[in-house]
Amino acid sequence: MSFEEKLKQAIERGQQRSRNLANEEKRRQLTDDEYRRKHTEFRLRISDEIETVLKKVVDHLPGFRYETVFGDKGWGGAIYRDDVLIQNGKRNTFYSRLEIAVRPYSSIKVVELVSKGTVRNQEIFMRNFHEQIDLAELDSFLQSVDQWALEYAEQFVTG
Repeated sequence: MSFEEKLKQAIERGQQRSRNLANEEKRRQLTDDEYRRKHTEFRLRISDEIETVLKKVVDHLPGFRYETVFGDKGWGGAIYRDDVLIQNGKRNTFYSRLEIAVRPYSSIKVVELVSKGTVRNQEIFMRNFHEQIDLAELDSFLQSVDQWALEYAEQFVTG
């Protein structure tokens, strides 16, 4: 066999190996549908935790009401209340709200949890926690929901 024939065979083997590696990589990567399915699983479980936790806060802080959040902002829940204070004949209205939601699926393939807390017309925090879908750990998200709700309740009672 001549050098040229050996060279052609070596090139063909290299090309075949490259195709095999590319096919293997494609098999390992999640398809877009699999990412969406995993995101939905996370969203449903986290949304349940949000509802459970926020309703417990409502039970312990009279005057708050719960509402479900869904749509462009994501899925989750919010608690809110309006307070009216009359001092020296002047009426002041104070609004308090805690919203926690899981953002909708996007092409960046992350699970994203967001929260915003307002106490008596003053924003006290805005939080964001995210992980890549294929690396995400549910417990981290559930702990964030719990922590943010606890922090909000403490700030509301303090302030």
